[in-house]
This record gives sequence, C-alpha cells and structure tokens, in this order.
Amino acid sequence: MHTGIYNPLDQDAVIESRAAAMGGVTSSLNYIRTGGYYLNKGGPYQTFMPDVLTQSEGNFYVDYAYHVAPMDKTHIEEIPLLINKFGITSFKIFMFYGGHGLHGASSSQHEFLMIDEDEKYDIAHFEFVMRGVQKAMAEYPDKQEDISLSLHCETAEIMAAYTKLVQAENKLEGLHAYSASRPPHSEGLAIFIASYLANETNLPNVNLLHLSSKKAVDAALQMQQVFPHINFRREVTIGHLMLDVDTATGNLAKVNPPIRPREDVEYLWECLLTNNIDWVVSDHACCKHEDKIDMESPEDIWLAKSGFGGTEYLMSALVSEGSKRGLGLNKMAELTSFNPARRYGLHGKGDIDVGLDADLVLVDPNETWTINSSESESGQGYTPFEGTELQARVTTTFLRGNRIFDDHQVLGEPTGKYLKRPY
Repeated sequence: MHTGIYNPLDQDAVIESRAAAMGGVTSSLNYIRTGGYYLNKGGPYQTFMPDVLTQSEGNFYVDYAYHVAPMDKTHIEEIPLLINKFGITSFKIFMFYGGHGLHGASSSQHEFLMIDEDEKYDIAHFEFVMRGVQKAMAEYPDKQEDISLSLHCETAEIMAAYTKLVQAENKLEGLHAYSASRPPHSEGLAIFIASYLANETNLPNVNLLHLSSKKAVDAALQMQQVFPHINFRREVTIGHLMLDVDTATGNLAKVNPPIRPREDVEYLWECLLTNNIDWVVSDHACCKHEDKIDMESPEDIWLAKSGFGGTEYLMSALVSEGSKRGLGLNKMAELTSFNPARRYGLHGKGDIDVGLDADLVLVDPNETWTINSSESESGQGYTPFEGTELQARVTTTFLRGNRIFDDHQVLGEPTGKYLKRPY
C-alpha cells in the first residue's frame, strides 16, 4: 500500500486502514520515501522515520510496516541502520523516476526527489542501492532471508519518448493512450536491466512488483532462467487482474504501470494458475476525486493523477474472479498471505498455526453483490471498480484474534501495531 501519498499520513492511516480491514487485509506494508508527496521533505532516514512512526502510531486499524526507498547515497549508507534500528528489511526502487515524476515528465528531478544537485537517480544509483542491500545482508546473516529489494520496473527513456509520440499522434484517448505511452516493452527492458544488475551485485532476493503485461511477465520468467541463482518473486495487483483499457470508469483507473488490454489481463490470470506469480496485492494509493482528475478537463488522461485505492476489494475480488478460473482457495491464501509474509520477514503472519497471530478473514463464496464506492471505508470517494459484480464477499476480519470488521462495518478503535521485522 501507499499510505500518506496524497493525504497527510496520520489522516490517511486511519481511513485507509479501515478500508484494509474491510478488504480482509490485516497487515499493511506501506511504501514510504523522502521527496515530493508523502511527508514532502528530504534528509536522512534517521530523522525521517521517527516522524513517520509517530504519525502512524495509534492510527492504523491493521498492523503495519514500511518499505523504504533509498533516494541518494546517504540513504544507501543508512540501510544497516534501517534494518537494525527500525526493523525495515524491504527496500524499493522506482526505476522510472530518473526522467519522470509520479504522473509524467519531471522538469526537475532534484526538486521532485529532494536530493542534492550532485546526486543522480539513475541506473548507476540502482546498482549502488543493490550493493548496499547486499552488503547489509552480509552484515546481518541471521536476517538475510528476510531482506529483499523490490523494483517498480519501467524504463524512463522509453516512457518519455512514447509519451511524446502518443501525444503528437493524438489518435488514442484515456487508458488506451496511457498504456501506449508506457508500453509493455518498457517494463520488460527495465526487468532485464534490474536482473542483470542483481546478478552483477550478487543480490539474491529481488521482487519484481506489479507486473502488468505479458511482456513484463515473460521478461521476468526469462530472467529467472538466465539467473537461476537469484531468488526472484513476481507480483501482480488486483487492479491489473480486474480492469482493462476499456473499463467504464476510464481515467479514474490511471495507475503506474498502466491498466492494459484484456489479453494482458487474461495472461496474468493464466500465470497465477501456472504458479508463475508469487503474490497478489492491492497497491492501494488513495487519491481523492478532486485530486484524481483535472476538474476543467476531466477527460484528459495526461492531467489525471496516478494511483487508486483497492485494498477494500482485494479478497472479495480475488475469490470471486479466481474461483471462476479454477484458482483454489488454498492457493489464494498462499498468494495473499503466506508467500508475501515469508518474503517480507513477517514470520508471525501469513499462516494458521500455533504461536502465530490469529489474523483471519472469513469470505462468503456465494454472495453476489455490486461494488459501490459509497459503501467503501476509503476516503477516496470513487473507485475504478464501480459497478463490478462480484460473487464473493469478505464478511469478517480478525486481527490477532480480535474482530475488527464484521457485518459490513469496522469495529472499535485502531489497534494496529508496528511490525518491526523480522517479526
């Protein structure tokens, strides 16, 4: 999840963790970084993270942890500190930030990322982050299985060139245009680069996040064959499994990487069934309607912001649509719980066993209902899933044995705990 990306963190944590409880999610792993958006400040994580944790404490209805992005060389040097002091064992790189901001071309990389003028956020920086993570794994051998680097794989140069091309031709609109402006081979190329660098730096644990297309998944599978000694993990989101470029909600479904054509969507489902995807997530990023689209030009995809919420529909949608395609319930539990919990150092989560947290979700596999944003716990005010009919629904969510969602409502006060990892 991305908590605090468009709204103040302490406020977002309350509302969007309620949406998580509604969706059967008990542990929220949130991306955080310095720079524009989030807390809108730069500097070292030694002073940044205490602020993050202060704003988080007492505000989450579910348990929570953070993935951190090393944005400059100072942050790379802080990786051992983040592991040892803050219990942060997962790190992340947005590969396209080198030439793009969050929504499009960035006029000033240093201003957007809030890094010094002598710093560069580029492929060389990605390499040095990998070396930093690998060095930390060697420094903490007892934690090395819990430490990993995640990558959002899109290539800035390809995106920049194709965005200009699509805009100049002016033949496509909406999600069709946005998908073409960030083409699938941009994902594939970034995966090749990331995988080669992981091999070069001897980094064993690599997560390839929110793969959106056949070309992206195929590139990831090719790299697994080329570098069998690297422990790759492959992820897809519920948004990329449910939506396509013709979805009726249009620009409200703008996200990075883009929503793709239906053939890509069905290929992702095929990969779930053939065990080529390791987990399914929401990549929830609440963006209120008044912020999401330009009010004067609501049909202009280029002016719309990227990202949307979806954690409140994660389990209901996966059970509904997965069951239709022959995906077993045990496999769904593995994809949403066991696999990510083990990778991200959450050893007290992700399974039902003596001594583990009693995090449980009850799902009615036979309830037919239609998604209506007015019923959501999220503060977003809309959903790109609006009007989608599902044949399964989360009824009850337990966090550490306590009911936090039941009978269509969130219960009690926030009791979420910070998950210092390994947990």
